Amino acid sequence: MDFNDSLEEAAYREKARAWLAQNAAEHRAQFGELKPNTDQHMVAAKAWQARKASAGYACITWPAAIGGGGGTPIQSVIFGQEETKAGLSYGYFTIGLGMCVPTVMAFSNTETKQRFVSPAVKGEEIWCQLFSEPAGGSDVAALRTRAVRDGDEWVINGQKVWTTGAHYCDYGILLTRTDPDVPKHKGLTMFWIDMKDAAVECRPIHQMSGGREFNEVYFTDLRVKDSQRLGEVGEGWKVALVTLMNERLAVGGSSGPNYREIMGLARELTGATGPAIKDNAFREKLADWYVQSEGLKFTRFRTMTALSRGQTPGPESSIGKIIAANQMQDLANTAVEMEDQYGILIDPDQAPAEAAFQQSLMWAPGLRIAGGTDEILKNIIAERVLGLPGDVRVDKDVAFKDMPTGR
Repeated sequence: MDFNDSLEEAAYREKARAWLAQNAAEHRAQFGELKPNTDQHMVAAKAWQARKASAGYACITWPAAIGGGGGTPIQSVIFGQEETKAGLSYGYFTIGLGMCVPTVMAFSNTETKQRFVSPAVKGEEIWCQLFSEPAGGSDVAALRTRAVRDGDEWVINGQKVWTTGAHYCDYGILLTRTDPDVPKHKGLTMFWIDMKDAAVECRPIHQMSGGREFNEVYFTDLRVKDSQRLGEVGEGWKVALVTLMNERLAVGGSSGPNYREIMGLARELTGATGPAIKDNAFREKLADWYVQSEGLKFTRFRTMTALSRGQTPGPESSIGKIIAANQMQDLANTAVEMEDQYGILIDPDQAPAEAAFQQSLMWAPGLRIAGGTDEILKNIIAERVLGLPGDVRVDKDVAFKDMPTGR
C-alpha cells in the first residue's frame, strides 16, 4: 500500500482545497448554518451541488459530456475527503447519484439518459430507491409489488417501506414483480417512476431520533410507460444487483463519534470508582475499537491504492459496513451507559458531548439494516469473498406464487 499522494494527486488535492476554501466561504456567507431537513437546508444543498457541477467537482468520474468531471476515481476520493473536512457534505444526493442514476445510465435508452443525468448532477432533481417491502425483510427478491402489462403501459400496485427521502424526491427506481409463475429472482422488472404522480403516496415514518427521513410508499394503479423500464422484462434482479453493489459501497462507512470522542468523554466522567477512563473493562473495549478503526482505515487505504493505480478495488470493501455499523452501536451504547442518568437526555444543549452519542445510538440499528443486514453481508462475504459453500435454498426452483406465505 502507498499512503502518500502521488505528485499528480497532491496537485489535485491542493487545487480542490483552494476551490473549496473560496467557494465554501461564499456559500456559508449566503446560506449560513441551517438546520438539516428544512426547506432552506434543501435550497442550500441544491445551490452547493450546482456550484460543484459548474466547476466539474460533482460526479467527478462521470464523463464531462453528461455533466460529470471527466476525472478519475482517486480524484473523486480526494475531493470527497476535502469536502468533508470543509463541512459541506449534503446527503440529499447520495442515493440518487450513488445508486439510482448509475442504474439509469447502465440500463436505459439514450433519450432517458439525456433527460435525467445532467439535472441530477446539478442537483435540480433528486432520486430515491424503492426496494424494501414489509413482507420481504432482508430478502429483496421476496417483494410483492406487482406490475401488470396493459398494452404499452404497466399498472403497478403495492407498497415499499424504509425509502429514504421519498417525500422530497422527484423520481425513483422501482423494483416490481411481473411474473409470479417463476422463481422469485427471475420474475422481477425494474422501472423509473415519477414520485410526484398522484398514484404515488408517501407517508414519512417518525423515527425514535425525531427524524422523518424514511417513508412508506404506496402505489395504487400507478401507470408507467414501457419506455420507463430499466433492462429487460424479468431481468430486474440483474439490474437490482448493480444498484445494491453501489449501495453497499456508499454506506460502507459510518458517521458519528469514534473511539477518540468516547475516550475524551471518559476523561470527563467520574463513576463510583473514579474517572471512567481508569476502568479496566472500558479500556479493553477502547482497545478493541482502536484495533477495528485502524483495520478499517488500512482497508480503505487498500481501496484507495487500487484506485490510484487505475485498478478495480477488491472484495475488501465488503467488510466496511458490517464492522463500522456494529462498532457505532457498541460504542454509542457504552457511552450512553457511561453517562448514567444523563444518558436519557437528547437535547444537545443539555446532554454530554451535545447528545452526539445518543443520536449515534438511535441511528446505528438503521445503518445495520441499510445496504444489507449483517446476516446478508456475512453470507456475501462467506460465499463470494471466502468461497465457502452457499446456504441451502429450498425455494430456489419454486415459483413465487407457490411459496409459503405464513397465512
